[in-house]
Amino acid sequence: MGLVSSLHSLKLLSIFPMHGYGNRTNDVIIETKVKPPPAPPAPPPPPRLAYLVSGSKGDLEKLWRTLHALYHPLNQYVVHLDLESSVDERLELESRIAKHPIFTEIKNVYMISKANMVTYRGPTMVANTLHACAILLKQSKEWDWFINLSASDYPLVTQDDILFAFSRLDRNLNFVEHTSRLGWKEAQRAKPLYIDPGLYKTTKEDVFLTTEKREVPTAFKLFTGSAWVVLSRSFVEFCIWGWDNLPRTLLMYYTNFLSSPEGYFQTVICNVPEYAATTVNHDLHYIAWDNPPKQHPHTLSLNDTNNMIISNAPFARKFKCDDPALDKIDKELLHRTNGSFTPGGWCAGKPRCSRVGNPSRLRPGPGAKRLTRLISQIASSPRFRQYQCK
Repeated sequence: MGLVSSLHSLKLLSIFPMHGYGNRTNDVIIETKVKPPPAPPAPPPPPRLAYLVSGSKGDLEKLWRTLHALYHPLNQYVVHLDLESSVDERLELESRIAKHPIFTEIKNVYMISKANMVTYRGPTMVANTLHACAILLKQSKEWDWFINLSASDYPLVTQDDILFAFSRLDRNLNFVEHTSRLGWKEAQRAKPLYIDPGLYKTTKEDVFLTTEKREVPTAFKLFTGSAWVVLSRSFVEFCIWGWDNLPRTLLMYYTNFLSSPEGYFQTVICNVPEYAATTVNHDLHYIAWDNPPKQHPHTLSLNDTNNMIISNAPFARKFKCDDPALDKIDKELLHRTNGSFTPGGWCAGKPRCSRVGNPSRLRPGPGAKRLTRLISQIASSPRFRQYQCK
């Protein structure tokens, strides 16, 4: 269905000549040499991922733990503690990264040292995500997908699992949960005009409603969905470099939209036909919502671990700092111990993962099977194409 990269076709060479079983010239049979079929093409190198892990006041330890659970030498990472966090928290994070032997050797973890003000539900969250995308594009030309996470997210599979499962995918795919059925959001989010004080203040305040309203746009079609996305490098470049004006136009439109992080990327990608055809309607997260959904999902606990696993999702949210559920995930799914990195084929040295061996050596485990099963279910759905930007 377009999810899994096409296998290289093998050209079969006929072992027989075109006319009869042989060519006769003066009654002498000329034997034709049979060439062996070409060797199958080498598998593509593992993909590389680019992460944004963001947090706010009091999130230093959560962010540090999530970063270690996610780390792999092939990937790129941007971390950000917003302007509401204390100066001491930000300086401590910067110091930890600068002194970490693996981070200083591989040089693939970057901190946004000039913190941005980020308002939940406001356009400043979108601006911060785009800021991280721009940094990642500048720092490396080799990554294939961008993934945005918060300090309250946590992986349910190892990075070797993700890289192995993603190595079989078309690298133009974009995992963006989306729908054009706005429902109540049309009246409560699209038509009212909201202001995000984070655009012009240095202290955090919630967005506020103005007295004016506007009509639903006719120049483009609105979509909504999850704020958590997995975007191809090609689509990120389209949003950042902006050779088409749509990403800039929509960024300005969503400045006055409530919960703009749940609509910006959805509306951009679904209004560009060549990218709309690359969408996969899933955010690759396990999130427990009320029915109907409220503004915030449930905070996950030990009682949710079985549902997390059977969801086959690679990420879950949201967790409290050092919740026992995280310890269970570390022990049973990631095999992390003593606050170390999640073990993978790249790990070398004693203690384990204290040195970088071969980053391209992957050792996928059960998590790779679960994630592959999820992607296969999406791909094999007879309505896969029907779910794209509808």
